[in-house]
Amino acid sequence: MQPLSTQEQKKPKSGLKRSRWWRFSLWITGSILLVGLLIAGAGALWMSQLDISKLEHPLPEPTLIMDRNAQPASQLSSSRIEPVPLKQIPLELRNAVIAVEDRRFYEHSGVDIWSITRALWRDLISGSMKEGGSTLTQQLAKNLFLQSDKTISRKLKEAAYALKINMTYTKDEILELYLNSIYFGEGRWGVQGAALEYFAKPVSQLNLVESALLAALPKAPTTYSPAKNKDKALERRNLVLLLMKEQQFITTAAYNQAIVQPITLQQQNEESLKGKYPSYVDYVIEEAAELYGFTEEQILTSGLRIYTDLDPVIQQTTEEIYGQPSLFPESRTDQMIQSGAVIMDHRTGGIRALIGTRGPQVYRGFNHATQLRRQPGSSFKPLAVYGPALERGYTSSSVLYDGKLDIGGYRPRDWDGQTRGQVTLKEAILRSWNIPAVWLLNQIGIEAGLDFVQRAGIPLTAADRSLSLALGGLSEGVSPLQMAQAYGGIANLGVMQKAHAILKITTKDGHTLVEAVPQSSVLTRPTVAYDLTLLLQEAVKSGTGSAAAIGRPAAGKTGTTQLPDTPEFSSIGANGAKDAWFVGFTPELTTAIWLGYDQTDRDHYLVTSGGAVPAALFNRIMSRVLRDAPVTPFPIPGVSRNPSAEPALRSR
Repeated sequence: MQPLSTQEQKKPKSGLKRSRWWRFSLWITGSILLVGLLIAGAGALWMSQLDISKLEHPLPEPTLIMDRNAQPASQLSSSRIEPVPLKQIPLELRNAVIAVEDRRFYEHSGVDIWSITRALWRDLISGSMKEGGSTLTQQLAKNLFLQSDKTISRKLKEAAYALKINMTYTKDEILELYLNSIYFGEGRWGVQGAALEYFAKPVSQLNLVESALLAALPKAPTTYSPAKNKDKALERRNLVLLLMKEQQFITTAAYNQAIVQPITLQQQNEESLKGKYPSYVDYVIEEAAELYGFTEEQILTSGLRIYTDLDPVIQQTTEEIYGQPSLFPESRTDQMIQSGAVIMDHRTGGIRALIGTRGPQVYRGFNHATQLRRQPGSSFKPLAVYGPALERGYTSSSVLYDGKLDIGGYRPRDWDGQTRGQVTLKEAILRSWNIPAVWLLNQIGIEAGLDFVQRAGIPLTAADRSLSLALGGLSEGVSPLQMAQAYGGIANLGVMQKAHAILKITTKDGHTLVEAVPQSSVLTRPTVAYDLTLLLQEAVKSGTGSAAAIGRPAAGKTGTTQLPDTPEFSSIGANGAKDAWFVGFTPELTTAIWLGYDQTDRDHYLVTSGGAVPAALFNRIMSRVLRDAPVTPFPIPGVSRNPSAEPALRSR
């Protein structure tokens, strides 16, 4: 017998190895399939237990806003939604919403894997995380059942809810639910309310152009509001029309005819909600969403009790004063001079009153007290210049330069066009001279000013790293709420309390869902805050803020921003202004007031200053709300405060 060759000897071993590898592969594959089936089963079981019964009852109990005395102050409800059946909603509106929000709505199962993949790919290409991918069904689920956080668990729940909704309801039923519940701006939820708000007619009568405009709003109702920003609204509407053409919902001829049509509104001038204190309540909704993750739908339909620091006496008083046209400059017929005001207790950070607009008010309209971003002018000097200078040893009697100044091409001028050579720090504040403020910031260093402003809770950008910071020349601007909070840190001896409206949120039966935790930070040393308070008190007694004097301790600073240095305003010169501010405080309350046009141009500008109308408004408001409160001095570092003022203020 011949011995086996080496190659023949290896064949059985090689076959054995292949057999083992095949069995191992089968085992791995089976295990993976088994694990996949278990995960899918667990997911299906979890999804089956999700409760979507709320979709059957879209209008539950109203939410109550409670004032600081735990009494009902305002009521919120989604009952203003007037549901309409899908057959009454024009096909063009349905197609417009699908085109811009979810082009594969009738093809996917509630979650569009293709759109999510496409969005992820675009994010990877652009290096950003701006693309979406949520379907209409997911948006419906998020609005009704979930908080607004951006965690992975929330996205998984959103997808699960969407899948279950898709299995439970038809596509037309889902679209009907979505169109009747989505927010369209100006305090309007649902397509019927939106049609009445913007066009004063039922949704069934909307044409293609009007339908495209409504479909443009849900992505960002404030940004694309045709009532506030027609240019952006027009751009967004035309994008919707383009998408409709690309997806063959409309013909090229219809598209060409539609995009050339202007936006024509016929708005109703009635409040969409009949509750009280719309501006304050608007901010409560915003705070509940941003700080605590509540959706607007939850706030409006869950029967919550939202306890706030709203003082009805101060709020009503401020609203009455703002309702007197004689206290404001005369507006042009086509645009009202607007204003926003915030009154807060600087000892706690609680917002006692808030005015977001003049004239007719709608819920979720633009809030000039909280959403505004305007340059604060000289009212910024205590934060950017004088506060940090006092921290570095300067005093009220320190001598500052007030002559011709040119620092790297930056040439500030005093408002009167004159110079005095030298002035004291106190004089510079009292008269609001610009040159000494810029010179002083240059002396102490821009970093010192930036640091103090950031401690005051005001965000800055790289573009703000310049000497124009001294005069409030900010790239993005500030709101009255931000200024009130910052000045509150001065009034509170250097301890800044985070401004807030909400104290706690409970269910209707008293179960606490969230409770505010006081947030404080150190703005500056108590002695610096007190010295700055005394200087600002002098500015009210005998300086540019004298119109704010109320016959009791009060401190503050005026601010006026000039018109842009462009050919459009060259003929107006120094006779006009863009913004007017007064920010001030008493031992009890801090108040910030802004005045100006929403859209400033050669026909719409102010002919007043911060030392005139805003300071006079401060006088009117503070004189009335503190009328029965005992007169107390500003607190002195190291000396205990007199607590008697607070009960008196609360019990008027």
